Amino acid sequence: MSTEDLEKYETEMELQLYREYKDIVRQFSYVVETERRFYLANSVDLQVRDAGGEVFFELKLSDAWVWDMYRPARFVKNVRVVTFKDVNVEELDKPDLELPEQPRLP
Repeated sequence: MSTEDLEKYETEMELQLYREYKDIVRQFSYVVETERRFYLANSVDLQVRDAGGEVFFELKLSDAWVWDMYRPARFVKNVRVVTFKDVNVEELDKPDLELPEQPRLP
């Protein structure tokens, strides 16, 4: 496999991942970013821990989706992350009512 073929493959995989993300993002309540991964989740428990003067974060997610194009299964029932790096948790805005898209007339 040439370098060009590999780059094309990775670009196609990333595009597929982005399309999957767009299709499922509305099913989740939170976006979570760590130094290593990006998650969508419906339940987030973030705890700040202290271990002998070292502060770290323990993050528990349930009903999650992982942004990782190399994972065969991106939907995960439970995730536990322990990190000394920053963690960003955002609640997604969910409109009360969404109208279906109207078909366009020719």
